[in-house]
Amino acid sequence: MRAVVQRVCEATVIVEKKLISRIGKGLLVFLGVERGDAEEDADYLLEKITHLRIFEDAEQKMNLSVSDIGGQILVVSQFTLLADCRKGRRPSFTEAEEPLRAKTLYEYFLSSASGRMKGVASGEFQASMKVELVNDGPVTMILDSRRRS
Repeated sequence: MRAVVQRVCEATVIVEKKLISRIGKGLLVFLGVERGDAEEDADYLLEKITHLRIFEDAEQKMNLSVSDIGGQILVVSQFTLLADCRKGRRPSFTEAEEPLRAKTLYEYFLSSASGRMKGVASGEFQASMKVELVNDGPVTMILDSRRRS
């Protein structure tokens, strides 16, 4: 499972010209599910994301997590994070999980996140979304459940 995590001042998701999610200060998480991923991959990433110390403390040092600041999380499914661009010019998505299984793990991630903290929002699985954000920093991290060590 792969995630791109961005520290944001605010973020929104729009589907078919309709606002479906909005958060204030917190994290925008683009989440891609890879073939063979399981709930333990989601658990690992969620633990890492909610405890990443990437928010500034009183001394302007990145020393606080989204949980510490009472921030929000917006999770958007994005299978293109699993694109393989090594050959040719057209990305291959063979490493992305099939949609039904990917949706199950995406929803598991959201449910687990909601159980840990308040202020969890989501995109719409398999929808064409417009994601608007104000990146704070900018601060962007890439996490992969298969690269733990």
